[in-house]
Amino acid sequence: MQRVFLQRVRLLCGLLACVVLLLGAGDDGQRFERLGHQVMCICGCNYVLLECNHVGCPNSDRMRKELISAVTRGDDDPAILGWFVQTYGTVVLLAPTHTGFNQVAWIMPYLALVLGIGLVALVVWMWKERQPSPPGTRGPASPRGSALEGFRQQARRETEI
Repeated sequence: MQRVFLQRVRLLCGLLACVVLLLGAGDDGQRFERLGHQVMCICGCNYVLLECNHVGCPNSDRMRKELISAVTRGDDDPAILGWFVQTYGTVVLLAPTHTGFNQVAWIMPYLALVLGIGLVALVVWMWKERQPSPPGTRGPASPRGSALEGFRQQARRETEI
């Protein structure tokens, strides 16, 4: 009984060792896909690099080859993206980085949403707190009585055919 148990433990340990050793093997295609969808083609089409479908695009084929060579060399993802930014500028990235001034691009939509909700709540609160005018009053500058009748007669005269 113990012998079978020890055999299973050894087999399990060997299997776990193989899984750990082969964990990163064969993921170059996935890395290429992931990195290719983080970079934009610079031909002006505003497409993701791997989805640029212009016939004879002068940039996408070259950029794809550069990406493939960086992935097969074994460069890490931040180094590859950094090289693309250094070579083509920050416009090559689909999403801004989370450092420096680029944080504004991440913060501003949420800040605008919160400020907008706050402004709407303030306006609703002010309308709710406003005292209603007594019934039958129209405001300080509205004409009454004979002045109103004069305006009506003038409108009738000017609109007669």
